[in-house]
Amino acid sequence: MKVSKWSERLFGTPLFDPVVTTSFLFPLLYLVAFLIIPVLAMLAVAFEYNGHFSFHWFTSILTSEYYISWPTGEFSRLVTLPNGEQIYYVQGVDFGVILNSIIVSLSVMILTTILGTVFAFVMARYDFPGKNIVRILLFVPLLVTPFVNVFIVKKMFLPNGLINWLFYDILHIFPHRIVIDGLVGVIVAQAMTYYPIVYLNAYASFINIDPTLEEQAENLGSRGFHLFRTVTFPLALPGIAAGATLVGIFSLEDLAAPIVFQGNPLARKLMSFQIYSAFTSGFNVGSPQLAALALIMLTIAILMFLGIRKYVSLRQYAMLSKGGRWKPRVAKPKGWQAVLIYLVVLPMLLISIFPQVGVVLLAFSESWVGTWPEGFTTAHIQSIITQPDIERVIMNSIMYSTAAIIVILLLSLTASYASSRFKKSQLGPILDSLSTIPIAVPGIVIAMSYFFFFAKVFPDTPLDPTNLLGFNPAMVLVLAYSIRRLPFAARSISAGIQQVHVSLEEAALNLGAGRWKALTGILIPLILLNLLGGAMLSFVYCMSETSVGITLGSINPDYYPITARMVELMTSAVGSANLAAALGVFLMTVQIIAIVLANVITKQRYSFIGLT
Repeated sequence: MKVSKWSERLFGTPLFDPVVTTSFLFPLLYLVAFLIIPVLAMLAVAFEYNGHFSFHWFTSILTSEYYISWPTGEFSRLVTLPNGEQIYYVQGVDFGVILNSIIVSLSVMILTTILGTVFAFVMARYDFPGKNIVRILLFVPLLVTPFVNVFIVKKMFLPNGLINWLFYDILHIFPHRIVIDGLVGVIVAQAMTYYPIVYLNAYASFINIDPTLEEQAENLGSRGFHLFRTVTFPLALPGIAAGATLVGIFSLEDLAAPIVFQGNPLARKLMSFQIYSAFTSGFNVGSPQLAALALIMLTIAILMFLGIRKYVSLRQYAMLSKGGRWKPRVAKPKGWQAVLIYLVVLPMLLISIFPQVGVVLLAFSESWVGTWPEGFTTAHIQSIITQPDIERVIMNSIMYSTAAIIVILLLSLTASYASSRFKKSQLGPILDSLSTIPIAVPGIVIAMSYFFFFAKVFPDTPLDPTNLLGFNPAMVLVLAYSIRRLPFAARSISAGIQQVHVSLEEAALNLGAGRWKALTGILIPLILLNLLGGAMLSFVYCMSETSVGITLGSINPDYYPITARMVELMTSAVGSANLAAALGVFLMTVQIIAIVLANVITKQRYSFIGLT
């Protein structure tokens, strides 16, 4: 066969191979068609004014005091209730929509980094009575229940809520009762939701630190916090930074907290809520100014993503003995350390898991007026299988997620195989970047770009989101889910492929097997556990997908996914928070089953995707 230089440059093989070519082209074309082109379609709308290329819409946003302004309002104030009692009402300061979003994102990053790093360090370095129980409790905040857990957080900080009952009525630490709302409420709710992402990444980093490096520092006189600051923390920084960056991006795109706290005007002055409210109101949804706002959000998210990667890459974190066998440094805590663990860290953990506990309590309660829910009933849980509209949204989500998982597996397998096995290819780095970058693209931006793209390409068809009564979002949601959740499965499969030595496939090829036979007969069986683990966790993320589900998925009620129905139950006048909590319990059950099976199948603890 004739050697082809272009084949070697593009695909890393001197001879044309249809399996290799397909492995490169299928994910590349898919990502270009359903990620790059929709974003470019939105780009074209944002940069057009009166039929010409213009920065008009960006200029109008960046010069408007509604979007960027000097700080206005009071961060907190003392309010007198009708009964004469005074409370501190904390809401934050208004800097305009764009600066508010950045400040909230950075604040959540800082809080989650502190919480996640503290929990991870305690769990990685200390052996104390009850550690296994704490390990299980740290699993609880991983259970995502869109909207309902934020609703519980809001109730925790009401005048008669859990926090004031504990710190004002019982411990008498607060001089007044405290109520959080607005931007502060959004920050607290997001921090309590997202800190496990930092915890998982930080814990893995602490466990993987070579203990001899810290021992050498101790021999040179370094102790305590100085040792942590100069040796331990810098070595764990890549994992911590990866988790913090993900938190920043997730905070930027989050809709649950702004929707629950939208009664306060400040909570509505966030980029994600501005775009979402355009969908729900139908006003201004297709405007160029909204497209420009979505692109500003995308730019901020990508800069955060690339900035952390660049910062981490500037420093050296490699350890000479990496790959050898060692036991992590685990010690019994000293007296004062034990006091901190049991009187500070453990209470913080118990408070942080109350939102998930509260979701279960709300689902089985008749009402929740004071500090605790009242009455017990299974009616809300039974509604999941007795109410046709609830059954329909569950089946819709299952169908959308299942179809998306099939696509995700095909994309992940081909992309990971091509970029991992054919490193001389010029397309390899591009494919690897494209399969990772969706993690940095906010879901609300994908929703907006799909709105413009499908309205332009498929006008007056069931795929046109402006055709409100005739729009069928099934295909659009499957495409969006497959793009949004691709990096999670791709990372799992790529790790599996890298653990299988290439010589096993080469031996099969030398014995006469074709590339397809070597792939299906050798490689796929060896990475099957990674495939199944990645598929199950991606399925969970698809089921609980919020940004796309409550925007594009909420246009036609006949095709609602679970999250679209949940937000309707939480916000409509005839809705039911208890029924939304019952759907939250269903999602939590699905997550528990999937994560447990993934851990059993892959024989490892599963973490969120990192950046390194």
